[in-house]
Amino acid sequence: MRAKAYAVQDSKAPLELWEFDRREPLDDDVEIAIEYSGICHSDIHHARGDWGEVPYPSVPGHEIIGTVTRVGRNVSRFTEGQRVGVGVMVNSCGECSACGEGYENYCENGFTGTYGAQDPLDGSVTRGGYSNIITVTQKFVFDIPEELDPAGAAPLLCAGITMYSPLKHWKAGTGVRVGIAGLGGLGHMGVKIAAAMGAQVDVITRNPQKAEAAKTYGASEIVDSTNEAEVSNAKRRYDLIVSTVPVEHDVTPYLDMLAINGVLCLVGAINPMPAYHGTQVIAGRKSIAGSGIGSVAETEEMLRFCAEHKVLPEIEVIRFDQANKAWETMQSAEMDRRYVIDVANSFG
Repeated sequence: MRAKAYAVQDSKAPLELWEFDRREPLDDDVEIAIEYSGICHSDIHHARGDWGEVPYPSVPGHEIIGTVTRVGRNVSRFTEGQRVGVGVMVNSCGECSACGEGYENYCENGFTGTYGAQDPLDGSVTRGGYSNIITVTQKFVFDIPEELDPAGAAPLLCAGITMYSPLKHWKAGTGVRVGIAGLGGLGHMGVKIAAAMGAQVDVITRNPQKAEAAKTYGASEIVDSTNEAEVSNAKRRYDLIVSTVPVEHDVTPYLDMLAINGVLCLVGAINPMPAYHGTQVIAGRKSIAGSGIGSVAETEEMLRFCAEHKVLPEIEVIRFDQANKAWETMQSAEMDRRYVIDVANSFG
C-alpha cells in the first residue's frame, strides 16, 4: 500500500515529502493510521549517519500513536478504531535467551528497529512514524490507556520507557535519592517518573536557569554541574544517578556524588566514554551501568503507571513543515520538552 512520509535522502538533506510502499498486513499484523509521532534525538543521529551506515531514504520516528485501521486474521488483541502505540522496536528474533526471558530490547541477535533496519518478515527496510500509516506485528503494538492524551503519550514510547526501566530496576521509591543528569527530553521525564515513584529526585545540570521548570516537574534540588562548590556539596548524596547526557562525558563528578552501593546508569551516551579512576568505584562499592529502552512487558507497565499517576511529558505539537526547524533547535539547545508531530493534520 502507498504511504506518504517525510524522509531524508542522505546525511545532509532536510526532511522532504516522499512516498513509498508499505507491506499489506500479514496474519499477525496491525495496520495503524498514524496520528502523532514524537521527535527523538535518535531520529537526528540516525538520519545524519552518526551511528553508522544508513539505508537511505530514511523515514525516522519511533514514538508513534495512531488508530487501528486493519488487522490480520490471527490478531486478537486489537480491533479497528482502537488507539494504539508503537515504540523503538517492531520485532525481535523471539528465540534467544533474552527474548525467552522477556527482554526483547536486549535480543542477542539484535531487535528490529522501527526505522532503518531490515524487516525479517519481508526483507524490506523499516520506515518509521514520520509517515501517515505503518504496519507492525501485533506483539510490538501497545494499547494506549484512555486516560492518556494521545499527543502527550507519543514520547512515552521512547523517552518514557527509557527512563522508567532503570528507575524501576534500581527500585527508585520512598527513601531513595535519585539524581537525573540533564534536563532535556529524557531528563524531564526521569524527574516526573522518579517523583511519581516516591523518590526524592534532584536535577544535575549545566543550565541552572532551568531550576524553576525542574521543580515544577518534581525535583527537590538543582545541582549546577559547572559549580565546584555545588558539586562538592553533593558528594555521596545519591543512591542512583541516571545520566541522560547524549554524548561522551566525564563521569567522575557523578561517581563522587554516589553514596555507598550507589549506581550510575547511562542511558544517553552511545559513544566511547572517557576513563575514570578505579578507586572511585572501589571506594564505596559503586557501579557504572547502562540501560536501553525497555521490554514489551515493561512498556505496557509504564503506560499503565503513567496513566495512573498522570505522568506525561512537556510537549510542543508541530506539523511536518516545522520539523526541520525543530531538528535545528534540538541540535543547538538542550530541550526540556519533546516536539510531537501532528501527523494526521500534516498531509491534508
